[in-house]
Amino acid sequence: MNSLGKERCWAEIDRAALRHNARLAQERVGPEVELLAVVKANAYGHGMIEVAGALREEAKIFGVANLHEAEELRASGIPHPILILGPALPEERAPINQQGLIPSVSSFEEARRFAGNRSGINFAIDSGMGRIGCWQGDALAELEKISREPELKIHSISTHLPVADEDTGFTREQLARFDALVRQIHARLPGNYKVHVLLSAGILGFARYAFDMVRAGLLLYGSSPLPDEQKFLRSVMTLKARVVLLRDLPAGRSVSYGRTFTTSRATRVATISVGYADGYPRSLSNRGAEVLIRGGRCPVLGRVTMDLTMVDVSALSQVALGDEVVLFGRQGTEEIFVAEVAERAGTIAWEIFTGIGSRVRRVYMG
Repeated sequence: MNSLGKERCWAEIDRAALRHNARLAQERVGPEVELLAVVKANAYGHGMIEVAGALREEAKIFGVANLHEAEELRASGIPHPILILGPALPEERAPINQQGLIPSVSSFEEARRFAGNRSGINFAIDSGMGRIGCWQGDALAELEKISREPELKIHSISTHLPVADEDTGFTREQLARFDALVRQIHARLPGNYKVHVLLSAGILGFARYAFDMVRAGLLLYGSSPLPDEQKFLRSVMTLKARVVLLRDLPAGRSVSYGRTFTTSRATRVATISVGYADGYPRSLSNRGAEVLIRGGRCPVLGRVTMDLTMVDVSALSQVALGDEVVLFGRQGTEEIFVAEVAERAGTIAWEIFTGIGSRVRRVYMG
């Protein structure tokens, strides 16, 4: 493998920043609330095994999307409980039971398939997301059926917030409804099960509804779904590339596929070693995106291509082949947040992180 000095495109992952963000989430909800670290989708592109290892002390439980991720995480030596956040296929139920993984279920009939699971089930309630879960009006009756089955153990009861980062009014009403339902459930079904509802935006904006456990996802990785809270987080990933070619173009020259950009003046153009195959989105083309070179912002020119992207370095007094380029992250006193890249690309931070390609080497620091 090439040394870091020879890398063309890589992502630096700051373990200390990751732990800082986890501790911030814990401080927001209080020490009595358990922290579930969401490491699905390869820990949002940061590396599931490495992230889970870094958070062994901070997290009490880990959340993954499916059985495959759960088995990979368990095989790495992580001893913590693992909660599968998505529904299981019928053929996945037996191995989930055998390995004591915690499945998420939406009904009594689905729950019955996990009888005898030593870790219990997570009963999901649909309070407005419309993705998985038993509708809130039917949840109490379904839970009563589950409680009458001696082989069924309830690990937790949960719901999900669809607009915690967009609509505070709806979210407050949703949380109040769910809180009332939880009171009914506790009154009818006493037990040691946990209740969890808050995702990252909920932790940052609605911490009073922390219940017994919270699910920290995006905020762990240093990106806040609530812009006003960004200043409290530390960015975990810095995506880097290098200047691989420098050219001086006169006015009137077109740049990249489609000839969507033409120079209006003499322009010094740097070709950098990143493209949409690495996860730098093609949708950033001609959208005002910038990168950092020698601490200065440099505009992206024309269309992002599969392996290469062109930027304007005319404003830099010096630039050389091999110079580091920051696509998002900090360089000097400047920082490009992943949220800025996402906004320019017309998407969300989650998609930018999870889209970082497999050929981009992850380098762990701190």
